[in-house]
Amino acid sequence: MKAIVCKNMNKPDDGVASQVVEKLREFGIDATFSDSAQADCDLIITVGGDGTILHHGKQAAKLGKPLLGINTGRLGFMTSVEKKELDKLKLLKAGNWRVCSRMMLDVEIGGETHLALNDAVFYKDINSKLPDFYVSAKGTTISEIRADGLIISTPTGSTAYALAAGGPIIEPWLDCIELTPLCAHSLFGRPMILSAENPVTVGFEGASENLAVFASVDGLTGIEFKKGEKAVIKKSALRLSLIDLDGTSFYGAVSNKLMKSLK
Repeated sequence: MKAIVCKNMNKPDDGVASQVVEKLREFGIDATFSDSAQADCDLIITVGGDGTILHHGKQAAKLGKPLLGINTGRLGFMTSVEKKELDKLKLLKAGNWRVCSRMMLDVEIGGETHLALNDAVFYKDINSKLPDFYVSAKGTTISEIRADGLIISTPTGSTAYALAAGGPIIEPWLDCIELTPLCAHSLFGRPMILSAENPVTVGFEGASENLAVFASVDGLTGIEFKKGEKAVIKKSALRLSLIDLDGTSFYGAVSNKLMKSLK
């Protein structure tokens, strides 16, 4: 078994990545460092937080390689191992682990397609008037709302920005699309759960000339979204296989990381 270890290059890890490589080799796993996921491996291990998984997860999905996250950050909701639990890595060699297949989104904006594990966010410029967003599926408008923005998220992304904006927690192995308004100018601006089988189309209107909207896909900000354009969001053919070493990572994270104050 060969593992590629990728760490967050922008933050210190207190030597955890080196400890991970040592532990893996101790357990009989061929482990090497890399700046990116590679095709000649059996699995990819990230050392960092959820942002590190987002960064390397897309390449892992394209390569069809399972990914294990080791948390050295504050939350690390998608990670399966904390930095004090490195002995759990012995389960990899024994094959005693599960894979959670995570749905991803293809986000088509301005002729380009972006891959998202968490979400696509449409937001107004800070100096812009409020846009009137509209969302449609199967050729029918399902929401028209004046708001600061919209979050279109996967079940994985339901515990990210969408949760902070008042959306529900969705079990990550489900396939659906969550629509969450941002600061809606309406008493009826509530989140919606949509089928993942139908593409969702987003656009916006507004009479004011001072109207500017941008998009962000998994934190990639500043994507210009022009008036009259339509963004199409649909379930991607690619999926991320996220390793869960003991089968309780999601529920444990909900209990320990979302139901309790962060330290």
